[in-house]
Amino acid sequence: MKFWAVWVGLGCAAVAAPGAAEVLRLATGELPPYATEARADQGVALRIVREALRTQGHEVVYTFMPWGRALEETRAGKWDGTAYWGHKPEHEKSFLLSDNVLTEQWVVLYRAPLQVDWTQPEDLAALTFGAIKTYTYTPEFHALFASGRLKVDWSPDDISILHKLAAGRVDATLLDRNVACYLIDRHLTGAEARMIRAHPRLMTSNFTTHLMLPKALPQSPARLEAMNKGLAALRASGEYRRLLEFTECKVGLAMPVMPK
Repeated sequence: MKFWAVWVGLGCAAVAAPGAAEVLRLATGELPPYATEARADQGVALRIVREALRTQGHEVVYTFMPWGRALEETRAGKWDGTAYWGHKPEHEKSFLLSDNVLTEQWVVLYRAPLQVDWTQPEDLAALTFGAIKTYTYTPEFHALFASGRLKVDWSPDDISILHKLAAGRVDATLLDRNVACYLIDRHLTGAEARMIRAHPRLMTSNFTTHLMLPKALPQSPARLEAMNKGLAALRASGEYRRLLEFTECKVGLAMPVMPK
């Protein structure tokens, strides 16, 4: 089942800049359906980055690797950039961040039969969370994990956490709803899927994501300008909207609502 549909062609409004294309080598990782080697387009977010840069005369080649390695190697200038990342203030020390690629829908997933409700992260103090150290989450959740006020079980990837959640080895996790739908549908059994619920409250309504370009490379400012111009061109032409299309979540996770 596809959770996102991606239009293959861009319209005439998105016209590549003249001249020979510069090939940008971008490091990335697995976060389907946004970034993944399993899709022909390599994921919704990576498709947007590619098409935005293409409007400005750049081609993109992605190399997949663990997210932590992508971050550190790009920081050192080994790669032209890395896509795509949630905003963290500390990223701005070493990287130039593009305008928003897309806004993710992060929610609290929890296991049945727990009853979970929250308005502030501290309301979740009774739960043990599965989490990944390289993920962005939000500053509030990071601070609570670091201080021990929210109990955390560090895991290597989302699939491991979802299996732990279904088995009751952790009580909750934080994950984008569309990623959760995709992974649960493909990697969990029906019995495991029925143990997982999604709280409808978004962690934040402003979980922006970005192409990051290393300050270590002198070409990065010009590439940042090209990326932002490309994103603006996609939005102005209507192609950006058509690159994204929501479909029903097969596993039945609650739709998120905007925080009050």
